[in-house]
Amino acid sequence: MYDVIIIGAGVIGCAVARELSKYDARVLVLEKNEDVCTGTSKANSAIIHSGYDAKNGTLKAKFNVRGNAMMDALCRDLDIPFKRIGSLTVCTDESQLAELEMLKERGEKNGVPGLRIVYRDELLQMEPHIADGVIAALYAPTAGIICPFKLTIALAENACVNGVAFKMNSAVKTIERADGGWRITTADGEYLTKTVVNAAGVYADELNNMVSERKIRIVPRRGDYILLDRAAQGYVRHTVFQLPTKLGKGVLVTPTVHGNTIVGPTAFDIEDKECTAVTAEAIAMVTEKSAVSIKNLPTRQVITSFAGLRAREERGEFILGEAQDAQGFYNCAGIQSPGLSASPAIGEYIAQLISEKLALNQKDVFAAARRDILDPSKLSLEERNELIRREPAYGTIICRCESVTEGEILDAIRRPMGARSLDGVKRRVRAGMGRCQGGFCSPRVMDILVRELGISMEEVTKCGGDSAIVIGRTKDGDKV
Repeated sequence: MYDVIIIGAGVIGCAVARELSKYDARVLVLEKNEDVCTGTSKANSAIIHSGYDAKNGTLKAKFNVRGNAMMDALCRDLDIPFKRIGSLTVCTDESQLAELEMLKERGEKNGVPGLRIVYRDELLQMEPHIADGVIAALYAPTAGIICPFKLTIALAENACVNGVAFKMNSAVKTIERADGGWRITTADGEYLTKTVVNAAGVYADELNNMVSERKIRIVPRRGDYILLDRAAQGYVRHTVFQLPTKLGKGVLVTPTVHGNTIVGPTAFDIEDKECTAVTAEAIAMVTEKSAVSIKNLPTRQVITSFAGLRAREERGEFILGEAQDAQGFYNCAGIQSPGLSASPAIGEYIAQLISEKLALNQKDVFAAARRDILDPSKLSLEERNELIRREPAYGTIICRCESVTEGEILDAIRRPMGARSLDGVKRRVRAGMGRCQGGFCSPRVMDILVRELGISMEEVTKCGGDSAIVIGRTKDGDKV
């Protein structure tokens, strides 16, 4: 019997797993897809909010501010990029200045440091391409940008190294009471556990409603984005928001930690929990609405578009903690924005609750540090030459757009929680994320996956499941 089974290997599930790996406990993570970071966590704005938007006294406010404060040390330990570039929430009319003041006061009550309102002259110095209609903005210096792939994968790797087990391709079918805990049935078998953590994203309501009479309902909210090439790097320097509405913080424009520029999202409530199809109308909306805050955005530099789903619970608040009528079942439900920002704090909180419930002891030894995949481009010429001399694979470029070497891809596959698909490699080392979007490197990455995993070309997938890329051969290689 496990002490804890976590359902869902997104950023929340992996944050809980890492915190629980600090204790002497048997912990298992079940994930329905082939890799971590394949749901809500993989397609979002990639920003760390300062915490001024959430209403005072809410769980969103509490965990956003705490999570923001934890990010510097966490990212140092996990060796992942994080930059505090600050955010600007703009207004375009004097009648909206009162809303900026209200957001500032709310943020100060939430404990957000350094908030101030800046006006047009200063704004132009901060953001030369600010739209002509913008008259003022709320500046939040503690806001930042991060790579959600890197964060989630690093949390999972570190949890794994510290003893947490992960089981992929294990969709949960049923959860029911069992002697001393819970029985979880999946497609590949049954598992017994003393406690359950429900971190299933848009499916968290379905799991909760299996065990609790206190029903919740999650309505997926689709957000569409466009991503600009690195050629547009520097066009914006901060995360630029528009004034929030009931549908969220509106279309934002922000740099990414990798030098791209991301624009979005839209906000469409839908019923299909798997629908991430992007429409031309939605992309046109993103482009049009971005002009409210940033003028002449270089949209000819768009290299891709994508959509993600936010797990919006009807009441609009995080649902965290033990279900009142289902002892030992812990919810992490309704985790929409600022869920990424709040993730380390949520992990800390849920792990603390469970450690007290089960009277867990902390380990004498916990490996807090983790090294990311080596990026040869960050080495000096002498260091890089020495690396290639020792390991020639680092001298072979596989992805030309992102300058990703064979050595990096091998590391991405071989390390704990290693990649098993094209998208798995892409999330870890960015092979396929550049201007050609994998047009050049995909066949070469597939060759490496075949060699390293001992599989056939027909077994290589884009993202697991039925996403095979090669479905047959045009001729038999044994015949002339």
